[in-house]
Amino acid sequence: MSDKLLLLSCCAPCSCAVIEKLAQENRNFAVVFYNPNIRPEAEYRKRCDENKRLCELYGVEFIELEYDNSRWCVLTQGLENEPERGKRCSICFYMRLKRVMEYALAHGYSQVASVLGVSRYKNLAQVNEAAEKAARETGAEYIQIEGRKGGMQDRRAALIRELNLYSQTYCGCKPRE
Repeated sequence: MSDKLLLLSCCAPCSCAVIEKLAQENRNFAVVFYNPNIRPEAEYRKRCDENKRLCELYGVEFIELEYDNSRWCVLTQGLENEPERGKRCSICFYMRLKRVMEYALAHGYSQVASVLGVSRYKNLAQVNEAAEKAARETGAEYIQIEGRKGGMQDRRAALIRELNLYSQTYCGCKPRE
């Protein structure tokens, strides 16, 4: 039996090309949506629903974990003025990846991957560092998936247009709200 992969998705636009590729490869995987950093909650719901729609198009299982923005706020308190790619991002990535790894281990997934570093606004090395820390602490296996190179960015842009995916204008956190 092949490994069972759980893919953490931040949004449909960032994950579309990766989901398409994994589906075309007949990978045994599901997509999980755990993004308590997204504010306001109406924006969270819009992104979650769009991610679910994308998964339905590819016949991929979609899992939504709890929306726990208050926990995210506590963990990132004092970092409201950090720039994109700053300390707040490291804490956010770690929190989300660790929770997903715990879920994966409890539900029979052998591997975890994410698309948190697909956007050009994110630091892939920062995401992978947070993932490695969470993997050490949980014992989960983290698989790095390339979502930028090898034509993936072009495919992503095409899918966003073809599928008319909702594309947000900010990462998710609006710490000054």
